[in-house]
Amino acid sequence: MTRTMTLDLPTFARSTVGFDRMLTDLDRKFANTQNNYPPYNVVEINDDKWMISVAVAGFGMDNLDITVEKNMLTVEGTAPIGGEDVKYLHKGIGGRTFRRQFTLAEHVEVENAVLELGMLNIHLVRNVPEALQPKHIDIKVIN
Repeated sequence: MTRTMTLDLPTFARSTVGFDRMLTDLDRKFANTQNNYPPYNVVEINDDKWMISVAVAGFGMDNLDITVEKNMLTVEGTAPIGGEDVKYLHKGIGGRTFRRQFTLAEHVEVENAVLELGMLNIHLVRNVPEALQPKHIDIKVIN
């Protein structure tokens, strides 16, 4: 016999202190497991550059919005509205609104975004301030 267990994160969160962000992230991950739209790829270009490619075929520049707040990158698309006088014989392409969020690491910034051939490519770069970069310390030899 198989027993299925579920984890009620909101109830669990009430009995914890100091783990609010972790539990919120877990809750968001579990809530979004059913939503795989739109599909996306994350590509590492080098150690300090990445690209997020989101498949947004059918969405134009006026239907897409990209925002960055703190360390959260949000990509939103509003469903393109078709003409009211269109008579469909078959409608298999569903236009729907979406919201996709990505958590950015510290010092990672959006460099630019390009919409090309139905792909929204968001280029990310890590800009670590000079004060936080590792420093090389010379060793002096005393005779």
